[in-house]
Amino acid sequence: MLDAIRMSDARLGAFVAVAHEGALAEARAADRLIAARGRAAFAERPLLGVTVSVKDLIQTEGLPTRRGSLLPNPRAAVDAPSVARLRAAGAVVVGKTTTSEYGWSASTVSRAGAFTRNPWSLGHSAGGSSGGSAAAVAAGLCTASLGTDGAGSVRIPAAFCGVVGFKPSFGLVPYVPPCAERLSHVGPLARCVADARTLLQVLAGPDPRDPQSVPEPLAAPSGAGPLRIGWIEFAGTSAPVRAATEGALAVLTELGVHVERIEAPFPDPYEALVDVLAAAEAHGTAAEDEPWCDQGRLALVRHGRTLGAAAVAGAERTRLALRTKLGEVMRSYDLLAMATVPVEAFAADAIAPAWAADPGDLRWLAWSPATYPFNLTGQPALSLPVGLTPAGLPVGLQLVGRIGEDLRVLATAERLESALALSLAPPALPAKGR
Repeated sequence: MLDAIRMSDARLGAFVAVAHEGALAEARAADRLIAARGRAAFAERPLLGVTVSVKDLIQTEGLPTRRGSLLPNPRAAVDAPSVARLRAAGAVVVGKTTTSEYGWSASTVSRAGAFTRNPWSLGHSAGGSSGGSAAAVAAGLCTASLGTDGAGSVRIPAAFCGVVGFKPSFGLVPYVPPCAERLSHVGPLARCVADARTLLQVLAGPDPRDPQSVPEPLAAPSGAGPLRIGWIEFAGTSAPVRAATEGALAVLTELGVHVERIEAPFPDPYEALVDVLAAAEAHGTAAEDEPWCDQGRLALVRHGRTLGAAAVAGAERTRLALRTKLGEVMRSYDLLAMATVPVEAFAADAIAPAWAADPGDLRWLAWSPATYPFNLTGQPALSLPVGLTPAGLPVGLQLVGRIGEDLRVLATAERLESALALSLAPPALPAKGR
């Protein structure tokens, strides 16, 4: 695996640091335990020997955490709870994966290093901000990865790279240090839903260092009768994306799921999202840091400095109204379904499609209207690959559940995944130097 990373990643740009000796030591320890105990070794360590990578926003002992930035990271170089739980379950941490600075954009473009390319087409973006994680999993450079999702940052790259990306209910997986904007989730990226579920079971549970983490255990889905899904198509959905997701709709119907097409049941909360994010970024960025900042994130910071208390309160009121509305909607539906991203992957060196790529106009994420609403509400949401466009780029379908019903989302995704029976693998990366 380490050899594969070394040979392939010069082209892909998925990793910012590789564990080398640390990963080899963990792998040898796993081999010794399996040799000594056989299958019993997996009883307490369900991820024994499984290779995982960690997004560069998450503190990891033994590896640098640069947060995609030229700015120094003053945080202690110890494992965040999520990383510690992966190691305790036997996982082998192979490296840190690329992100945009502090995860501000849904790309992996930053001043800190090379951007990540999509394994399906090196001229296209892997998405972000967990783009390095998604690309690494899709290219087979690790079995799974740990990402963060503040407005779509796990699900967008999962959709672009053809892997599974899951954003759990807010607080189900502790986020340390916690984020005051209450948007950010830690979640897994994997090649199949079963792997994502196994990772979630390892990751879930409260931690005293995150006062927003929740004690509720994962509960099996309940309820009689056929599953009810509200199907939404957001404005701007391209014809290739529509074709791939409509194919999945037909399969859901064949599985006996009651699917009802509905209009988006809420106004676009994008302006509120921008204000919440901008206020948080401005609070955490000093004036003397500006020369070292990514210029796109700096535009967000400067917008945050213009916001008064009334504007921030207005954004929070929009968040509350959205949570209330979706609480009502979810009384009628067990899940919502839609294209994860309405467009195909854009250019590898861009932060967004051309019409949204000027960071000065603060539209850098407006092209992904199906992801960020569910960060504002805290609902569980999963992106499942459901096909390819005629250009050979993956398309993701998003399933969204009620808060706390993560296992229902995963179970439905697994049923659909099995019925689709897709075998999606990107073409082999070109040899170094070609």
